Amino acid sequence: MADQLEQAGIRVGDVEIPPAAIAAEAQNHPASDAEAAWQAAAEALAIRQLLLSEADRQDIAATEVLDADGQKLADDDARIDALISQQVKVPNATSEEARRFYDAHSERFASETLVEAEHILLSANPADDFAYSLAVGDARMLIRKIEQDPACFADLAREQSACPSKEQGGNLGQIGRGQTVPEFEQALFALSEGELCREPVKSPYGVHVIRAGRRIDGQQLPFEAVEASICGYLEEASYRRAMAQYLSILASETEIEGVELPIADGPLVQ
Repeated sequence: MADQLEQAGIRVGDVEIPPAAIAAEAQNHPASDAEAAWQAAAEALAIRQLLLSEADRQDIAATEVLDADGQKLADDDARIDALISQQVKVPNATSEEARRFYDAHSERFASETLVEAEHILLSANPADDFAYSLAVGDARMLIRKIEQDPACFADLAREQSACPSKEQGGNLGQIGRGQTVPEFEQALFALSEGELCREPVKSPYGVHVIRAGRRIDGQQLPFEAVEASICGYLEEASYRRAMAQYLSILASETEIEGVELPIADGPLVQ
């Protein structure tokens, strides 16, 4: 498929973009396969040419513009930058808009709950029913020992755990959501501070004996602490929508061959 793609260029208005240029640009678009990289490169070059052609039409000259690293932009890039600055304008987000977003998405603005975890891992392959059952039985015995003598947890971990954390007596440190396998996380976060899980916890890695340590519950961040970042997010989203709309207008006024721009699907300039 890639060979077929490389035989054809694209055309934007009166400007032809040859296959060699698309192939070179594809190096800047990592993708799962060559066809996807080629398509992304063709779209990027078509968008660039749309903007350059409009800059020509408006007779926009290059001015000295520096990039994020302080390097001077090439003339064509500077002309595109000047065109976009003139044509795509978005208002600054207001405090009221930021507050409405904060109130509607308050769960995004909370620190995560952390639980200190101790565990003993008895390694067993879940596909081996016999070995896995033995590991479950061994875990039950360990749980009974720890219930009788909570202070022995670290020693048992050092002696029997298959996890590198055994060197720290089974202590994994503070765990947040998403940092462990679901089975382990569900069991850990259901425990209160200092509580031992009364049942062995099965996971793809084997069977765990789990005890929760200190728990730090997540706290809601005040609006004042996140107002600036919310405003930045809203302005960026507004800019992307405006940019997509502007490109859609240019594309509707220009004959494009060899590539279909997904303007309706969202912003095209990253």
